[in-house]
Amino acid sequence: MILPIGSSLREVHCPFCGSGDIRVVDSRPAEHGRAIRRRRECESCGDRFTTYERIESLLIVRKRSGRAEPFRTDKLRRGLESALADRPVGTGTLDDLVDTIESELRAIGTVVSSDEIGKQVLERLRDLDEVAYLRFASVYKEFTGAQDFEREMAALEDPEGLGHQESEA
Repeated sequence: MILPIGSSLREVHCPFCGSGDIRVVDSRPAEHGRAIRRRRECESCGDRFTTYERIESLLIVRKRSGRAEPFRTDKLRRGLESALADRPVGTGTLDDLVDTIESELRAIGTVVSSDEIGKQVLERLRDLDEVAYLRFASVYKEFTGAQDFEREMAALEDPEGLGHQESEA
């Protein structure tokens, strides 16, 4: 059950019996402080359940075309999963990567460009897994041939990233 922060307890009903006679047994931060996890108990039937309260701050992505759309964590995760497919990277690392990128984007402001998202992903993949980096770069930078891969591989070999040139999109 997901509730917005600040919602009234009168709005919470037991998912088992429907009673509104609920008490909070335990509260603690969750999702790296972005949510509150509450363990609740129904005074009527005695069953327990958990709710999460999250702040819903809308993050908007400005696409290259100028169109705006809401940021979707699942879309970021799918892109990272595709780049990391069959690579030796665990689910926990993927979760941390998604959380880190999303936090960085939210720190920028309420509107971020799709280019900024791509740069954040590339920056982290570069340090994590070179194959995943090249996979993501090939889509993000719209590679058209082998020379594009060669350029990016040369940039990976440059420890300071000095040879790394952004594509003119």
